[in-house]
Amino acid sequence: MKLQEIAANAKDVYALPEAVTRLKECMDDEAASIDDVAEIITFDPALAAQILKVANSALYRFPSRIDTISRALQVIGTRAAYDLALAYGISHAFSEIESRIIDLDKFWEQSVSCALLAKYLAETKKIREPERLFVSGLLHNIGELVVVSMFPDKAQRCQRFNARVSPAELQQAVLGFTYAQLSAELVRQWAIPSCIYDPVNHLHDELSDSAPEEQRILQLSYTLALDNVYPEVYPGYSNLHAHMHESLNLDRDDLEDALDITNLQCISVIALFNPSAFVLY
Repeated sequence: MKLQEIAANAKDVYALPEAVTRLKECMDDEAASIDDVAEIITFDPALAAQILKVANSALYRFPSRIDTISRALQVIGTRAAYDLALAYGISHAFSEIESRIIDLDKFWEQSVSCALLAKYLAETKKIREPERLFVSGLLHNIGELVVVSMFPDKAQRCQRFNARVSPAELQQAVLGFTYAQLSAELVRQWAIPSCIYDPVNHLHDELSDSAPEEQRILQLSYTLALDNVYPEVYPGYSNLHAHMHESLNLDRDDLEDALDITNLQCISVIALFNPSAFVLY
């Protein structure tokens, strides 16, 4: 089955929550106001609870508690709220995936680690709307969940990466594409903006210094997260190439700072986006 066909099947099986779809339509409507956005979020208790949890989490570290959706939108912005709603909606769409094939806790640890690193590095480079890269990082590997569901035997084979064969190389050999490519295609078929899926689609490319900064940030974040979450396989920056961070004018001390800060955030943020942790207030 071709990549596009697999993504098309997954799009039908793993539907976005209605509130997230309505929120996307609202954001696409130039006449929509912040009140329209707040109304959509407020009328979905799960989404409203999630936005409030995120606004009060280590992701933002605001000094005072945010208790209403209107206040959350004022503080983090409607675009950031939309991006975070997408992240929640897509995570929620995969809430029924069983964990007997892969370690789902490890899966979400890597996804959240990549997301936090991407947001942190985007802020460091003063990129506008860094939540976009948080969402790209969080969703970079959802293709694995699709393969777990549709082709469990192949998913198990793709788990056998090691110090000599990277996850992406093994995925390409077993499937004919990478999880990142499938993730990007699924997000594209959901009609989510290209600024979210384009960096994911190029995650494993050989990127030049002239490649878009967002692509280089996500690739660096993925590499740091992979080594960080699987130290028993990849100790001490095993997959890092100097050009990945040097092209962004970052040095190893910058990377150490990024890992120290995001590792502190990771445990609490995992609880926000791992579907097994989804509960209402």
